[in-house]
Amino acid sequence: MWTPLSLTLCVLSAVLLRCPGGDSSRILVTPVDGSHWLNMELILRQLHARGHEITVLRSAKSWYIPENSTVYTSINIRMLEDEEDMEVYNRMLIDVMECRKKSQFMSSFCQKYILTQLLSKGHRIIAESTAILLDDPVFMKKMYDAQFDLMLTDPGFPLGTILGRYLKLPMVFNVRWINTGDSHFTMAPSPSSYVPLTGTELTDKMDFMDRVKNVLFQIYSEVELQFLIYPAYSNLMARHFPPGSDLLSLQLSADIWLVRADFVFEFPRPTMPNVVYIGGFQCQEPSPLPDELEKFVESSGDHGVIVMSIGTFVFALPRKTTEAIAAAFAELPQKVIWRYSGQPPTALGNNTLLVKWLPQKDLLGHPKTRAFVAHGGTNGMYEAIYHGVPVVGLPLLFDQFDNVIRLQARGAARIVEAKSITKESFLEAVKDVVENPSYRENIQRLSRLHRDKPMTPMDTALFWIEYVIRNKGAPHLQAVGYSLPWYSYFCLDVAAFLLAIVVAVVWFSMFCCRLLCCRRSKRKLKGE
Repeated sequence: MWTPLSLTLCVLSAVLLRCPGGDSSRILVTPVDGSHWLNMELILRQLHARGHEITVLRSAKSWYIPENSTVYTSINIRMLEDEEDMEVYNRMLIDVMECRKKSQFMSSFCQKYILTQLLSKGHRIIAESTAILLDDPVFMKKMYDAQFDLMLTDPGFPLGTILGRYLKLPMVFNVRWINTGDSHFTMAPSPSSYVPLTGTELTDKMDFMDRVKNVLFQIYSEVELQFLIYPAYSNLMARHFPPGSDLLSLQLSADIWLVRADFVFEFPRPTMPNVVYIGGFQCQEPSPLPDELEKFVESSGDHGVIVMSIGTFVFALPRKTTEAIAAAFAELPQKVIWRYSGQPPTALGNNTLLVKWLPQKDLLGHPKTRAFVAHGGTNGMYEAIYHGVPVVGLPLLFDQFDNVIRLQARGAARIVEAKSITKESFLEAVKDVVENPSYRENIQRLSRLHRDKPMTPMDTALFWIEYVIRNKGAPHLQAVGYSLPWYSYFCLDVAAFLLAIVVAVVWFSMFCCRLLCCRRSKRKLKGE
């Protein structure tokens, strides 16, 4: 029986639990759609539970971001999704598979060129969308009147970065990719000798030709930045920001970079004081499976199950590939749960269950799961690490090739090429991962390392977001090197000064020697 006093105490307790810090802040959020949104939404739910008011800028044609939510208020604006549909990524898959038929050296550059075309178009659209917002007095008044305390943005596309800096808001990045690749290449030193660029499919142990490839990729990426990406925003910068401003300077002014990476997975490399690593923050302990799915999993007996999912952007592999995979699965003693859209393969075995959606986290955390067949998306790789499930990598687009190579380098994955897959090659790879205990031992070692932290990645992310809000920024963590001109950053002016001194000393020494020699010659001639 509830009494007035007990009801009051209950409500008060709920309020205190809802807002641990006791302060409610207004947070403006500009996400990137697709799988990026799945990451951002998890953080937003936690921030909402802590009492913060959230406003999300989204496209009216958004693929994944709902307009109505109990967690946030949305504002519709023109974004990339207004101009593109998800079919573009299926077309890209066909082009990439053609690239994969070339030599490994050339295929990487071929894929990079395909991505360059996509980025070039995407950045032009985002620049136009941002200009429309900044030129809209009604929208900008709404932004100013809201008195936001923070801009939380995924800088994969920089609308949020530009808007946040224009509004002079403290800014936190929820980031993995920015500009042309991994965020580290924008905000931290990246020696080409042991830091592989995204797309090179290299590890941190490179021979001479690997380093040649890495340097050429770095040159390509710099050209891409200077001639395609940064120029797309030059007019916008000239009209709305002080002289000398550019996209890079705005990005480097972010207070905290919440990087969705963990060095259990990434190769060690230089970093910066305002970078916080939250790789795997979306991972959590498994929930019970739906009854029908649990019954199917339990029916696998001691053989266990294999889970297959190839992500959110690519709806289906080429028919020849899916038939080879289905035929290989049919010969396995394990049961298979395959996230699949489209016409079922004719070679489908009785042991394989096709589903349009599957609870990936819960399946990977099930004790009967023996392997994860995946395209190599970052989210899936961290979930495999978290739950200790070895991977059969079937990379298709973007960073997926580099991701599965990272797991392969640690002995926790096998890679199968979609361009040349056969029933035999796929069957051999899956059997190897399932039957060879080293794969499971290696991935479980990574799982222990990944979990061995003083705070969970999610708690770490929430702490630093609220830290920036409490302190109205974190400029004390930003290296002054961000504001140095390039010639000062690399000490080229110092090198030129020292070289000038050396040249002057050598010239003066030679002048003195010639002078002394001339005098001796004159004395000798006079003596004769």
